[in-house]
Amino acid sequence: MSDVIKLLPDSVANQIAAGEVIQRPASVIKELVENAIDAQATHVQIILKDAGRTLIQIIDDGVGMSETDARLAFERHSTSKIRTADDLFTLRTMGFRGEALASIAAISQVELRTRRHDSQLGTRLVINASHCESQEPDMCPEGSNFMIKNIFFNVPARRKFLKSNQVELSNIVKEFEKLALINNEVEFTLMHNGNLMYKLAKGTFRQRITALMGSNLDQQLLPVSIDTSIVKVQGYIGKPENARKRNALQFMFVNERFMRHPYFHKAVMSAYDQLIPEGEQPNYFLRFTVDPQSIDVNIHPTKTEIKFEDEMPIWQILAAGVKETLGRFCEVPSIDFDTQDAPAIPAYSGHVEVHRPEIEVDPSYNPFKSPAQGASSSPSRHHAADRQPMSNWDELFANFERKRRDGMDQSSAEPSVVAGDEQQPVLPLGDLQTAYLQLKGRYILSPAKSGLMIIDQHRAHVRILFDRYISRIHADDLSSQTILFPEVLHLSAAQGAALRELLPDMEKMGFVITPLNDNDWAVNGIPSGLENVDASSMVHQIIESVDNGGMPVKRLVMEHLALSVARAAAIPAGRVLQQQEMDKLVGDLLSLPEPNYTPDGKTIITVIPIEQISKMF
Repeated sequence: MSDVIKLLPDSVANQIAAGEVIQRPASVIKELVENAIDAQATHVQIILKDAGRTLIQIIDDGVGMSETDARLAFERHSTSKIRTADDLFTLRTMGFRGEALASIAAISQVELRTRRHDSQLGTRLVINASHCESQEPDMCPEGSNFMIKNIFFNVPARRKFLKSNQVELSNIVKEFEKLALINNEVEFTLMHNGNLMYKLAKGTFRQRITALMGSNLDQQLLPVSIDTSIVKVQGYIGKPENARKRNALQFMFVNERFMRHPYFHKAVMSAYDQLIPEGEQPNYFLRFTVDPQSIDVNIHPTKTEIKFEDEMPIWQILAAGVKETLGRFCEVPSIDFDTQDAPAIPAYSGHVEVHRPEIEVDPSYNPFKSPAQGASSSPSRHHAADRQPMSNWDELFANFERKRRDGMDQSSAEPSVVAGDEQQPVLPLGDLQTAYLQLKGRYILSPAKSGLMIIDQHRAHVRILFDRYISRIHADDLSSQTILFPEVLHLSAAQGAALRELLPDMEKMGFVITPLNDNDWAVNGIPSGLENVDASSMVHQIIESVDNGGMPVKRLVMEHLALSVARAAAIPAGRVLQQQEMDKLVGDLLSLPEPNYTPDGKTIITVIPIEQISKMF
């Protein structure tokens, strides 16, 4: 029987390794920029075409490579970062595994031009799918110039499952932000399809944060400085009032390397306990410095999962340090008193004259005595016949509780949307048909023939709006309504790039959005039929949903946008509805061909059978 175990060719082994190391164009940029940083580059230029599908070019002014090093760098496990296994415990470079260049060369067409500072002549190397096609001398600038063309050209399945250009560009910008943030002493330039997206000069960590994330962030940052024998933490945290429900800016770095660490994230969140509403996230930019021997970065090829030897002490140090920063800058909730129609408070002039109301005080009165014990009266109580004696505290508290409950009942019965002095219903009202009960501002309860019907009001409205927009799309009956006061959007570069790609399809839906400057946009119109919606929030949700979920195929783009618009414009959970509104909502829902599920398959209606209800009793 012949032997069956064979040694894989290097080209096949490289393609297997590329599956973990190179997941998308952003992975190529991460690996090559990290190599440039390790090569002591002071300026890195990134040039993209078609979000990296066609071309990824990384130009740096680092130390460059010799002719032999340039060829050897594309072999598996070839690296200049480590020599022995002991070097793994003292890592101070971004790369060390020696897999990146081999993996990139296995799934793309690579051209490298590089020259060392002490050489008069450089070298030009061309590699196609791990096969070296040519290597020749070349007159080129000092440093390295990598051109990665047609990524995944020889792996059709991987190329097919790349997302749309705006999604891939968004991922590239996110990776670029991580690299540019921590390397604030390096100049960066990012260009896409000939358009300059970023040009970052050298500066401090705070200057780099505002250059990347927006100048309005500068006033929201609080400095953090922790210095212990275990860990040193420097950076900034956001003020509690600037916490976000989504797209929070949260970055952690250890020894100049980006990391994801849910455990330390919880330490930061614990410091914000009771300071921010539930569901919101604070911004933070934190740089950890620890002994390289106390961490392990060799967990995954992406090197973002890092194990710490002293996780528990660092957790406690981090939580205490963030709390101390919040306390030192007095970032605690303040009480906002309503001063309208309040009497003026005179300025202090050395003497304050206080006018107190005349109050009859009975020194023998004890509110903790029973009525029988307190029956005896004192002369001072009967001194003023025109005044009523103070009753027991229990009675006062009971009256207060009764009035409070009455006020709450009255407020809960009021419509949820008020414009001026007129009450505006959330939905167009029809004739009241059936009495419904709303539970927790989220569910609508109604008796059904087979039991108790429960409807999720938000999902029901999503279904109604989605079907309405789809019918308008098919009928080519989409129109726009102008916003009286246009809303300004402040987007990041990644969000701005996604919006540019989405804009043609959003305009067909009825949106009117115009660019202002940089990444600021003005929302001048929204699809007709949307009432009482936050246009800015709706556009943000559409961008976020595309960013997280990816764009579907071209023929489903409008349906995807219709679902995003429906989600953003639908009645939110917690909104109190009138009987007429619930009747209209349920009537519209039950008239649809598919009322039981949302377009993405979530349940809208459920019925508790009468038999199950009977068993409960």
